[in-house]
Amino acid sequence: MRVTIVGSGYVGLVTGACLASLGHRVTCVDVNARRVERINRGEAPIHETGLPELMSTVVGSTLDATTDIGSVVPESHVIMIAVGTPSREDGSIDLGAIGTVARQIGELLRESTVGRQVVVVKSTVVPGTTAGMVTVLLEESSGLEAGRDFGVAMNPEFLTEGQAVADFMEPDRLVVGSQQEWAAETVMRLYDGQDPEAPRIITSPGTAEMIKYASNAMLATAISFSNELANLSAALGDIDIVDVMRGVHASRYLTTRRTGEVSVTAELAAFFEAGCGFGGSCLPKDTAAITALGEESGEPLEVIQAVREINRLQPERLVEIARREYGELDGASVGILGLAFKPDTDDIRESPAFRVISRLLREGARVRAHDPVASESSGEFLAELGVEFEPSLDAISASSDVLVLVTRWGEYDRLPEILCALAQPPLLVDGRRVIDPTSVPRYAGIGLS
Repeated sequence: MRVTIVGSGYVGLVTGACLASLGHRVTCVDVNARRVERINRGEAPIHETGLPELMSTVVGSTLDATTDIGSVVPESHVIMIAVGTPSREDGSIDLGAIGTVARQIGELLRESTVGRQVVVVKSTVVPGTTAGMVTVLLEESSGLEAGRDFGVAMNPEFLTEGQAVADFMEPDRLVVGSQQEWAAETVMRLYDGQDPEAPRIITSPGTAEMIKYASNAMLATAISFSNELANLSAALGDIDIVDVMRGVHASRYLTTRRTGEVSVTAELAAFFEAGCGFGGSCLPKDTAAITALGEESGEPLEVIQAVREINRLQPERLVEIARREYGELDGASVGILGLAFKPDTDDIRESPAFRVISRLLREGARVRAHDPVASESSGEFLAELGVEFEPSLDAISASSDVLVLVTRWGEYDRLPEILCALAQPPLLVDGRRVIDPTSVPRYAGIGLS
């Protein structure tokens, strides 16, 4: 099929490249001319495992990009909306970009050269958006009738940054919400060639929208639940949260054991681990949006509100641990290890690292930062804070009084070797509990008294 994807950010570009690899003719539309040029050169403008290699096989054949939405929408069977849905100051979702794009697409539906087209909302939007605002704007701007003249569907993405290409190619589920059966079936046909055993769920647009929010809220809850227990364990003493969660992971709810077979631990177990909080473009924004929707609807989501508050405060635990174990931080040299919100991405949005840095600066510490990948994406933010980026892990380790590990980069597995070789090793504050406490001279960590 001929597919147009409006928005070539993380979701739009990965989706576009992957659909192109399945044989569809895909064009990504973006207002950023520089990004469009990079895509057409076969360059991935984001750091994502496997994306550069995938783009090298499809750009110039089944994938291209343009800034001219009018040149591609009329000839497309499916038009996907994959623009950003940021949070407003009160946490509610900002649907401004969605509305703008819906109007643009609606005006172009009248020029269709391929018959009935399907407009798909790929962006994460609160329940009621696709069947409500998007459909209304499409009808108003086109003068056409949804269902009769064109289709509308919601197709949430379930891509994990750092493994998004693999997630797309081997999906755990495919969800399409539409009020038109033919439109839902058209969207599902986009994914022919993927794992035939992946559950295919066709439902209403509102249900599809809620599935996305429910999924992310579940993961966020698991993380904050684990962090709350970690903080209690540290306060009580003689408890290590890593051992606690190892015992939880061994339950049959998270690990399956069958006679004569290898035990398999569910991927969900990874979210039941203590750390310094969640970040990124999804969990913070989506839990804020669904909480705001609950307030607006008269059904406050008290559990998710608590999840968000625990996460807001969790990064500062690292500073409290550093002060407890090192002493006064005013004038101390502190190295931050990891700026991306998770490994295998350069995405720094809502990263706990920046809350840690801000608190350290208020304490009077002299802060520098290291990250194997996120130097370019974090440069402007670090400059605003007056924080220097140090590209060498060895150098930042040797010149710091305290190291604070925020991101689980594999490169940091070298820390024991580096620190043990130093005459005056720094205190390591492990915000992810990935380093063996006995492997370094001076250690402190989340969930450990």
